[in-house]
Amino acid sequence: MAQAPSQRMLTFVVEHLDPELGPWSALEYACIARESKESGAQFLLTSVPEALQMPDNLARMEELKVERRNVEEIFADIKSRVCLLDPAAKTELSPADGDDFDVFLFGGILGDDPPRDRTSELRKKGYTGRRLGPVQMTTDTAVRVTRMIALDRIPLDKIPYVDHPELRINEHESTEMPFRYVRDSNGKPIMPDGMVELIKKDADKSLDDLF
Repeated sequence: MAQAPSQRMLTFVVEHLDPELGPWSALEYACIARESKESGAQFLLTSVPEALQMPDNLARMEELKVERRNVEEIFADIKSRVCLLDPAAKTELSPADGDDFDVFLFGGILGDDPPRDRTSELRKKGYTGRRLGPVQMTTDTAVRVTRMIALDRIPLDKIPYVDHPELRINEHESTEMPFRYVRDSNGKPIMPDGMVELIKKDADKSLDDLF
């Protein structure tokens, strides 16, 4: 049985581990910012290089807090309350972790295919790690699943998923997305606004180019 949702404000942090910010990430970050605000949480994008100009869709968002500092500087005094979402962690994230942690940290970019283990840079810093199952997720999906577990108290194995969905590009062409998504009430994968259009528009590019 699901526990009562947490009333505390949680913080979701993506440590941006890339010198650039592609259109895929821009859509994901905008989605995370909107959903975090709607759920009463806050979203920080940290370690953003001084030289990196925010895309227009992100620059206009009041829900998005952009930090040049890294997560170690910002949360130095509450390191034990920071949970790193780490595919290599031994323990799965559980609803009880919503009480044990105030900050949930993600290493961008999680959605690489094949995974490049960007999270290893954060793992070295000694944060407590939790896992979201064995299947690779996009960054917005990982944050969505974490929020459902930590805030809504839904166990990891009770969340409805769709793995490796096929997107129809045109009448003759489709592409299989190599990720796990949360499934909506219609059985469709939940993706950021504009993501399907971006994928269709750039169907000839590799997914890696879109990040």
